[in-house]
Amino acid sequence: MPTISSFYGILIIMHLRGKEHEPPHIHARYSGVEATFSIDTGEILLGIFPQSGAKLVKQFILLHKEELLEMWNTQIFKKLPPLE
Repeated sequence: MPTISSFYGILIIMHLRGKEHEPPHIHARYSGVEATFSIDTGEILLGIFPQSGAKLVKQFILLHKEELLEMWNTQIFKKLPPLE
């Protein structure tokens, strides 16, 4: 499960497709909680996440949507720059 980025204590992770399911999504971890976020919308699909952190994750997803979808489809992972 490659870590794609990290910012403000939030880890952005994408699991290998063999262990994953549709729709395309990422996992975000922060302070002992984890949620799954849709790459298409940036909304939480599963789990719990602090509201302020969820807004940052959504911002990150919308900023890097094309790159995240490419990683989901190709399974070629790369580090993405964090939010500043």
